[in-house]
Amino acid sequence: MRFLTRRITAVSACLAAFAMTVGTATAKGPGASEAEVDTSGKRSGSDLVSMIRYTSTTTGNSRKGNVVPVGNWTPPACWYEPRSAQEFSRYVENMYDETVNTPGQHSYAKASVGMFRNEYKDGKYKNYNLDKRDEGNWWVAVRDEDRWTEPEAQLCDEPPFWVENGAPPPVENPVTPQVLAELAYNRIQLPTTEVALAPEAATKVNLPTWAWLDKARFKEVSVTAALDVGGLNIQATTTAKPVSLKLEPGTPDAETYPTSGECTINDDGSIGEPYAKGKADRTPPCGIRYLRSSGDATFNLQATVTWEITWTGTGSPNPTQLPNGTFGNDQDVTVQEIQSVNR
Repeated sequence: MRFLTRRITAVSACLAAFAMTVGTATAKGPGASEAEVDTSGKRSGSDLVSMIRYTSTTTGNSRKGNVVPVGNWTPPACWYEPRSAQEFSRYVENMYDETVNTPGQHSYAKASVGMFRNEYKDGKYKNYNLDKRDEGNWWVAVRDEDRWTEPEAQLCDEPPFWVENGAPPPVENPVTPQVLAELAYNRIQLPTTEVALAPEAATKVNLPTWAWLDKARFKEVSVTAALDVGGLNIQATTTAKPVSLKLEPGTPDAETYPTSGECTINDDGSIGEPYAKGKADRTPPCGIRYLRSSGDATFNLQATVTWEITWTGTGSPNPTQLPNGTFGNDQDVTVQEIQSVNR
């Protein structure tokens, strides 16, 4: 959708090519119970750094990784956010001053940033619409810092534009509670999926191996994304809940329990059942039976937990489904032949 002139688009593209990158987004590592991702810094022209703030609940497990969506869905790589007239004017003026006063800066970069500044100060718009500061906001394109080279991140190519209060932004991907929820999805950190096995050190051929996950390690995990800028105050919380464990033995010469290899979560939040004395003759509710030895090597057991993901947020109090996510890891399993002695 094109709502602004080709001239402004060309100016914005030129500016993005030559203006300096002043800063990048930084993230604080997850803590024991809550983590905050702080986005700060500036990018050039129509590509400002996001003002969204994230807080997350985490488990005590220090080893974590990002959720992987099931299917081809991915969170947005770019979107549009509002800025007040004061914020936008301050940004452009600072960018202009830094560009033109940088020693050795190319003349075409200075010319480009000057054209961009003039468009909003003395051209199509007058003095950044500061006299209309209470009537609307500037909207700017923002890209995911980790995905800015992807083609999807280049789709938000409109230069900054003015939107009156109460009017919908004339672009396809303005920030909304759902967009916040989808961005929060990308920041969910899940615990590693190293299952407990019995026998633990090495199992035997044709001997059922019990597998389970403790309920204390697999609790709901949530990330809240909030944006309070330019008169827009919205938030969304995305929550991941473990629902099943998938076991892949690492060899076709094996059987899984259940046959599908999909172990569902128990009512108490655990998966499978710990082995205990007296259960040797029972079939494990979650486990594997290897049909041949791993020899001098090991089999690469893959354990992947599927997480059901939903969100709630401003104007959406009831949980809404997002694509399920998965996260897992590999672990080595030694399988030995059962030795017998004939007399």
